[in-house]
Amino acid sequence: MYQQKLGAREEYRQQEAQRVKESVSLADKFRRLKSLTVHLTHCTPEGLAKGSEIKYEVNLANAKSVFRFSCPNSECIQGDFDLSKELAGVVDAHKKTAAGEVSCQGWLSKATIDKTHCHNILRYKLTLTY
Repeated sequence: MYQQKLGAREEYRQQEAQRVKESVSLADKFRRLKSLTVHLTHCTPEGLAKGSEIKYEVNLANAKSVFRFSCPNSECIQGDFDLSKELAGVVDAHKKTAAGEVSCQGWLSKATIDKTHCHNILRYKLTLTY
């Protein structure tokens, strides 16, 4: 049987999916956290909104403590956005809201590996109750 070789993007995504799958739930990691609402906006490297905006109430029992989101650039290699540390810091400080932005540190495309970073931006707002 022929096994198709995975590209760099697919291989990275599979590794990250496994890392997420193996992490504990948010409910188990942050026992005093009662609810979490997330508002995300994807932006271009220049900071312009791309139209991809998401707001949702996180199911703490099912959501994983590796709290990551995909880069909207379909050619990005080894990028994406991991908000695990940001979320942990907010919970540890017992804050009710937090906002910020993170830049994708992946490569813009397969042709630009080791040359040009993606730098798409994810703006986030976290609203928590304890």
